[in-house]
Amino acid sequence: MMTSYTAINLIARPSAGPIGPDLFEVVQKEMPEVGEGQFLVKQSHMSLDPAMFGWMSPDTESYIPPVALGDVMRSSGIGEIVESNHDDFKVGERVMGLMGWQEYFLSDGVGLNKVTAPLPAEAILSVFALPGLTATQGLYSIGKPKEGETIVVSGAAGSVGSIVGQLAKADGLTVIGIVGSDEKADWIINELGFDGAVNYKTDDLATKLAELTPKGIDVYFENTGGPIQHHVFERMNAHGRIAVCGLIADYPKETPDLAPNWIPIIKKRLTIQGFTMPDHFGEVPALLAKLTPYVMQGKIKHRAHVLDGLESAMTGLNLFFTGQNKGKLIVKL
Repeated sequence: MMTSYTAINLIARPSAGPIGPDLFEVVQKEMPEVGEGQFLVKQSHMSLDPAMFGWMSPDTESYIPPVALGDVMRSSGIGEIVESNHDDFKVGERVMGLMGWQEYFLSDGVGLNKVTAPLPAEAILSVFALPGLTATQGLYSIGKPKEGETIVVSGAAGSVGSIVGQLAKADGLTVIGIVGSDEKADWIINELGFDGAVNYKTDDLATKLAELTPKGIDVYFENTGGPIQHHVFERMNAHGRIAVCGLIADYPKETPDLAPNWIPIIKKRLTIQGFTMPDHFGEVPALLAKLTPYVMQGKIKHRAHVLDGLESAMTGLNLFFTGQNKGKLIVKL
């Protein structure tokens, strides 16, 4: 049996600019003793998510406390139980949850969910972990989609946006995605079945959006922020709903962009709500129950962008800012 394992600690807060190895320290830890009511998980895959930028920042007012300096970097992952003194968790079972940037995780079961779907780890992390839960929570609790309506999703080729769009499509909505490349536009239309795409880097935003949403916009699922937000906001219909999930375009900026004018919120009686998943971890079983039938009926496709080795996580996060990631960003240990 191995006597030590590798973990990566956060040792500095990010400033503007790229995320690099200078913020982290690779350490060797002693293998833990598995006590009564505990079990040991060997992690096989970790998820890299935009939420991590918030977790690394010093902001104590956020929805979840920042990772303390010197602690293992926070992340969700999937792994197999290799040793157990817990009655409900058996050796060989797969679990997922917040296990951090490390090869092994000692748990008493709190916060970990068993993986029962007969799918490979990459598919589980791409669909049933944070992305799928976030998409399901935001779309149905805030977006309240109805057949025949029009939804616009920003970051539409990303892990959350791609699932939101496919769920809405399965429910009979017209689905328009905002992406940053022609390749991503092609993927969401021809592979995922979106009705149209706006390339925010090359299209005339106002013209293209008007062309794709002749009946206006009923639901906006916001993942990115940036200039497109204003154009979408102007085309919202009366009683429209906006789910604010992320603003990746603003995270690296010293001063975020100004949001749209509030007068239309009154005129159009818009609902705008921010949300994050840690508020809803108690609802995970219900969210999985809602999402699973769509997946098992083949209505949700995904693609994973896999980086190799624990240490690749330290620079992998930058792919969110450059847009070079194609699909769900995952580290294979």
